[in-house]
Amino acid sequence: MAAEGNEVTMIDISPERAHKAAESYDLRGIVGHASHPDVLEQAGAADSDMLIAVTFADEVNMIACEVARALFNVPTKIARVRAQSYLRPEWSDLFNENHISIDYIISPEIEVARAIHRRIMTPGAFEMIPFAEDRLRLIGVRLTEECPVLNTPLRQLTELFPDLAVNVCGISRDGRMMVPDADDHLEVNDEIYFIAMADHVQRGMRLFGHEEKEARRIVLCGGGNIGLFLAREIEAAQPSVLLKMIEANKERAEYIAGQIRNGVVLNGDSLDIEILNEAKVGASEAIIALTNDDEVNILTSLLAKRAGCQRAVTLVNNPAYENLIGSLGVDVVVNPRSTTISSILQHVRRGRIRGVYSLRDGAAEVMEAEAVETSALVGQPLRELDLPDGLMIGAIIRGDQVMIARGDSEIEARDRIILFVRKDAVKKVEKLFAVRLEFF
Repeated sequence: MAAEGNEVTMIDISPERAHKAAESYDLRGIVGHASHPDVLEQAGAADSDMLIAVTFADEVNMIACEVARALFNVPTKIARVRAQSYLRPEWSDLFNENHISIDYIISPEIEVARAIHRRIMTPGAFEMIPFAEDRLRLIGVRLTEECPVLNTPLRQLTELFPDLAVNVCGISRDGRMMVPDADDHLEVNDEIYFIAMADHVQRGMRLFGHEEKEARRIVLCGGGNIGLFLAREIEAAQPSVLLKMIEANKERAEYIAGQIRNGVVLNGDSLDIEILNEAKVGASEAIIALTNDDEVNILTSLLAKRAGCQRAVTLVNNPAYENLIGSLGVDVVVNPRSTTISSILQHVRRGRIRGVYSLRDGAAEVMEAEAVETSALVGQPLRELDLPDGLMIGAIIRGDQVMIARGDSEIEARDRIILFVRKDAVKKVEKLFAVRLEFF
C-alpha cells in the first residue's frame, strides 16, 4: 500500500520492526500497543480512512477496532481473527456496529486452508482461484518437457485450439513476472497463469502437460487451525479420500481425533521416518505439510517425495524460500502472507472492485472489476485499446454469460472484467482507469 502512494502508518510493539519498516518503505513507524488510545492518536487515527489490525492477538485486534470507532470514528476497520470460537455461525452478530465494531474479518487459517483445498481439487496446479461463482478459474502450472506446446507462439494456440476457452495471462520465468503478448512463447520451467472456463480446465491442463489424477490417499502434517479446518474441508467435499494426520503434540492429536470423522491421527514428529512409514506416505498421492516451522515443512515434503509420494504441498511463511524449493521437488508452495494480503486488498481497493488476489508474493495481482458506462474500455475491440504494458484482460462476465477475452471482444457497461496486472503496472492502471473504470 505504501508503494502505491497511500499514506501508511505502522504500529508495532517491537522497536526493531517499526524502525526497519520505516527505513525500508515510505511509511511512518510507531512503537506501541495498537489498542491504546494514545498510540492510535499519535498514529493519526482521527484522520485515517482505514485501520487494519493484524497483530497475533485477536483481542488486541478487536479492541483496536473498537477504540478506532469509538474515539476516532475511523470509517473502515479490518481485523484478523484467528480463534475459530469467535467465528461460529451462531455468534455472527458479535461483530457489528452495535457490538464489536469490525467491518471486515480476516481469518488467515480458513483462507489458507481453502486455498490449499482448491489446489488439491486441481491436480498438477500450484494455484487455483475461482471467479464468477466458480464458472471461471485462474490456474497456475509449472511447465515441464512434457508440455506439448513449448516454443509455440501464444497466438497459435488460439488458431490450433479455437474451441478451447483458455487465455495465458502471466508467465513467471527465472524469477521475473511477465504479462505476455501474442508473439511470446512458453519454455521449460516457466510457471504460467491461465484463465479458463471451469469446464475447460482439464483440457487446458492437458495442453500444458498435466494429466495428474485427483489424490485419494493424503497425509497431512500439522494439526493447527489450518490443518484441522483443511481436514474438515476434505472430509466434507471428498468423503472417499483416505486421510491420515500427523501431529507432534499429544493433547492436540487427541483433540483432532475427536473432531474428524474418518481420518486417522498419528502422534509424532513428521520428520521421523518411522512415523512417515506408519502413515504409509510412500503410497500416498499427496503430502501436505502445515506445521509452524518452514524448515520442518520443507524437509517433511522432501522425505515424503523420496519415499514415493506423488505430490507435495508445503506451507512456507518466508518468501525467500518460495523461489528455491520448487527446484527441490516441492510441487506447491503456499504462502499465508499472500493469501491474507489478497483478503485485505479486496477491501482496500476503491471503487467497483469485486475481488483481488496477490500472486508470487505481490509480483502480480488478478482482479475482478466492473466497467461503468463512461469507461474508455466500453465499445471498442480489445485489440484497439491502448492498454499499458503489464496489464491483460483475461475474461469478461456479462450477466450469466462468461467469455474468454479475445482481440475482437468488446466490453459493455456493467460487464465484470478479469484483469491480470503486474506489480509495476498497478499505478499505470490506476491512472488510466481512475475516473472511467472505478476499480481503485
